[in-house]
Amino acid sequence: MLRPRLIPCLLVHDRGLVKTIKFAEPKYVGDPINAVRIYNEKEVDELVVLDIDATRLGREPDYRMIANLANECRMPLCYGGGIRTHEQIERIIGLGVEKVALSAAVVHEPELVSSAAARVGSQSIVAVLDVKYTGLMRRPEVVTHNATVRAGLDPFVFAERLQDLGAGEIVLNSVDRDGTMQGYDMELVERLRECVRLPVTFLGGAGSLSDIEQLFAAEGIVGAAAGSLFVFKGKYRAVLINYPSRTEKEALLRRAGQFV
Repeated sequence: MLRPRLIPCLLVHDRGLVKTIKFAEPKYVGDPINAVRIYNEKEVDELVVLDIDATRLGREPDYRMIANLANECRMPLCYGGGIRTHEQIERIIGLGVEKVALSAAVVHEPELVSSAAARVGSQSIVAVLDVKYTGLMRRPEVVTHNATVRAGLDPFVFAERLQDLGAGEIVLNSVDRDGTMQGYDMELVERLRECVRLPVTFLGGAGSLSDIEQLFAAEGIVGAAAGSLFVFKGKYRAVLINYPSRTEKEALLRRAGQFV
């Protein structure tokens, strides 16, 4: 049975854990393995790890790092970065990763979704749409390569296509809200929920548990992913790996009208 999920999202750059603002200015915040160990103790629902160098540099996924992360994780793990082929997907799943996140690869070759789903199952294929407002009309557009390449795609039309091709989940990542801690872009959230029937996860902008509560109250059973919220504390953004306790999380879900 699906239920709302609170999901830390970790970004890896130069083998270290970083946090960005609008996909720029990566700030070092620690060691990925150490962060995983802390999240294990905090019993997080799921963990997303994205290597933000691999696709931009045209590099293979770092299989040694992925294996180390999978061996350490005691929660479902989703990995993304540098994935271009279903052979790579099968290798990553074989390392113990539950889901693979595909972004630039499915923009270039959408049919990768269906061929990969046929090999490892739709439940393991997550399509990530990095979305940025562009042009004079400030329309939402899919971007890739750390938001440096405009794909010329309407994210909502493309999400429907990815659903039809067999994706198991859609992640919408708001570039304009990334690292700002100003709340989710609820307009993007609502428009995506109108388009697809798949499980969806939203990323970009969460600055407090109230933002997550608002998302759950409005949209029900979704994934609420966050980076800064789960690695920083306080107005000075001191680095502190954190996550709500089980009691805090259950209270949040009840307030949002989600039964636990």
